Amino acid sequence: MNKKIVIDPITRIEGHLRIEVEIDENHVIQEAWASGQLFRGIETILKGRDPRDAGLIAQRICGVCTNVHYRASISAVEDAYGITIPPNAEIIRNLVTLSLFVQDHIVHYYHLHSLDFVDITRALEADCTQAAREAEQWSIHPYRNSVGHLESVQEKLSSFIKAGRLGLFANGYWGHSAYRLSPEQNLVHMNHYLEALNLQREISKAVAIFAGKTPHPQNLVVGGVTSVADMLNPQRLNDFLFIIKEVREFIERAYIPDMAMVIEGYRESIDAGEGRASGNFMCCGGYRFSTQQQLFESGVVRGHDFETVEPFDESKITEEASRSWYENDAPLSPYIGETTPFYTDLNDDGTLKSEGKYSWVKAPRYDGEVMEVGPLARMSIGYAKKSPIIYPYMQRFMDKTRMKLIDFSTAIGRNAARAIEAQICCDYLFDTMSDLIENIKYYDETTWTKYIFEDLPKEGRGRGLFEVPRGVLGHFIRIEDAKIANYQAVVPTTWNASPKDAKNVRGAYEEALIGITLSDPTSPLEVLRVIHSFDPCLACAVHVIDAKGRELGKYKMHTTCKI
Repeated sequence: MNKKIVIDPITRIEGHLRIEVEIDENHVIQEAWASGQLFRGIETILKGRDPRDAGLIAQRICGVCTNVHYRASISAVEDAYGITIPPNAEIIRNLVTLSLFVQDHIVHYYHLHSLDFVDITRALEADCTQAAREAEQWSIHPYRNSVGHLESVQEKLSSFIKAGRLGLFANGYWGHSAYRLSPEQNLVHMNHYLEALNLQREISKAVAIFAGKTPHPQNLVVGGVTSVADMLNPQRLNDFLFIIKEVREFIERAYIPDMAMVIEGYRESIDAGEGRASGNFMCCGGYRFSTQQQLFESGVVRGHDFETVEPFDESKITEEASRSWYENDAPLSPYIGETTPFYTDLNDDGTLKSEGKYSWVKAPRYDGEVMEVGPLARMSIGYAKKSPIIYPYMQRFMDKTRMKLIDFSTAIGRNAARAIEAQICCDYLFDTMSDLIENIKYYDETTWTKYIFEDLPKEGRGRGLFEVPRGVLGHFIRIEDAKIANYQAVVPTTWNASPKDAKNVRGAYEEALIGITLSDPTSPLEVLRVIHSFDPCLACAVHVIDAKGRELGKYKMHTTCKI
């Protein structure tokens, strides 16, 4: 008889996600349900407001992805009004966004996901001399790799455990039979885990140079940016480049080698295709620089057919709610989408109503089909289209690790794609900065397109559509009588964390779990590996507050696995 496992909440992600899986007598997952557990409602908050205010409010969708929501919202308004921003404004926006790509990918792997592959307790058993030699197997010049430094890392980890101050290390499945790395490999990873904490702070400084602050930046306005003084200050430009240079060293000497190490250690998982979803991938492309080149390609792949990359057509995007807690079930264009809650509760035993509505996340579809978005989609489509930028990086990594393109469509492969993308974005930040310096050199200091609001059309619609760290992000606005009449945000995690649709087709998270074998159903580490590989950001579905501080509701989070 099949059994159901409930993991609620999924930790080490942004926001609240519940996963339920059904396993057979051999502990193989036969069915899965992904449920976003809190209501976002930002679309309702924006109705009736001045369109120029949309960005400052919409960036509050998330406390991590603030800049990308801010930018997509501002761009949607610019699109609705037909406002073209100056090249310098586009460059500054790109510098901030691409910096966030790099930060997000490093933080995701080391601090939100690596502990699914790294057993911290075994790192305490490592021989530090052997660990230093192990790191040299994966990098010519490993990052902070002296024996003395590794001994200090091991001592720090030991002190955490002895003092009972494990923090986010406290609830891991330490000692799980699914871990594959040696004690020395675990120690190398934990060394870089701690170093990445410092880098996270430094990249935030780089972002703040042009964004004013982070999170919740304040440099974007309809028509351009306000970062004029920073753009014209050589010291500020140099400070930005210095930080990016330091981050680039970490990626090349730690991040990429660590991914190669994990790939070798978990080769069996890759060969088994663990975490592979439907093979439908979608990219909208973007980030042009040097007037001739574009960082990401656009396109659509279906069923892992990388020989056939279809053109991306944004008019084919719809959202439906047949299995989501909203009233209108119909597949609607985001321009006319509806966000009217219709909560139907759980079953009496506390499980999801798996045959009815079961998530606050809607079901976006492209041409009626599920799509996976994110670094895996971007790197795969870029490679398939032989992008002059992406193809060489991918091929070099594939040659080094003996990876095939289909291997990236796995839980571990998603992480490999993310590491390669971080390397690409970091390298091309220097080219983007060169474009800015070249413009300033020839006295182009314009950062804002002047307009008079009263002269703008009173009606219109527009969208801001971007590739962001977790995938394709779209903000869609409809303006009537100079006010926001309708607003919809279709975010990357909505694409990937989609529930089933009216045809009962699983979302990407759900499909990626089917067929996974759990070595220990009471400690479903394999489920976490698959879900974390998508870098979930359910925070983009959580926003209900009361200005007077009144209690709106109570939510009980089950922190243990139930069978």
